[in-house]
Amino acid sequence: MIRTLVMTLAASAFLLSACGEKPQAGANSARKSNVPAWQGTDGSPYAAAGWKTGDQAAWEQQLRNRAQGQNEYTRAGTP
Repeated sequence: MIRTLVMTLAASAFLLSACGEKPQAGANSARKSNVPAWQGTDGSPYAAAGWKTGDQAAWEQQLRNRAQGQNEYTRAGTP
């Protein structure tokens, strides 16, 4: 009888422990949805070298260059 009570209490504690988790999305989001991507990296250490904030053409060129670096046909040198 005591063993059943202990198991029930342990199972209840395990199931209720999930209720104490804090929400993970929304409050600390750094990206604003109303700002275009090429305007949103002021002061970021991860911005590509030579790219200036607000330059859409340079942003698109950086994306093309990055995609070419991931293209297996160009990396392997296959004609």
